[in-house]
Amino acid sequence: MDNKECKSNHGCHRRSISKGVKKILRELPQGVTLVGAAKTRTPKEIQEAIDAGVKIIGENYVQEAERAFKVIGRKVKWHLIGPLQRNKAKKAVEIFDMIETVDSIKIAREIDKRCKAIGRVMPVLIEINSGREEQKAGVFPENALDLVKEIANLPNIKIMGLMTLGPRFGDPEDSRPYFVETRRIFEKIKELKLPNVEMKYLSMGMTNSYKVALEEGANIVRIGTLIFGERRCSSV
Repeated sequence: MDNKECKSNHGCHRRSISKGVKKILRELPQGVTLVGAAKTRTPKEIQEAIDAGVKIIGENYVQEAERAFKVIGRKVKWHLIGPLQRNKAKKAVEIFDMIETVDSIKIAREIDKRCKAIGRVMPVLIEINSGREEQKAGVFPENALDLVKEIANLPNIKIMGLMTLGPRFGDPEDSRPYFVETRRIFEKIKELKLPNVEMKYLSMGMTNSYKVALEEGANIVRIGTLIFGERRCSSV
């Protein structure tokens, strides 16, 4: 696609972002929070989603978030929805309002240390590897409670719930067991009423699977493609 064609399509792309956001917001049940998953999206595209009603932007990478944050700032809240590397924690705690992907005591301690240095408490979700897939991030379900208890001792972190991925593609029903498992852990931990643990948020479901996730109790959904569409060209 040449630049001329790309520019001519961009107006339609803008309108489709607004249309996508408004459609999703109309359909989401009351009490469910939409996170606009903005991986690879430009600050301009992100701003269009914000203008249409998105109040939380989810970024997979600290470096991408930093670029967008410099343009957009605190007009919205920012969630980290991808794995956090320890060497990015200092910048992450300056940008993000929530880190949804804490899955080890090592990364939790780094977040705690960096938050202490700037005098803040970071709300986090514990990422559950509900499919027990070795190649994916997240704590295995059977280890989740022990990890929560350990992280709960850190004074500059506040555990606010759980997050899981599930399959990104394929039949949305394939995701249901992942969501059922994560909800089971969520309820179990909630019943314990642990200090410094408020099981408020269950972040499950993306474009392909969010409707199934809602049926299984999700109250945060992370949606990208339905909002932004597929990437059309590098100059957008």
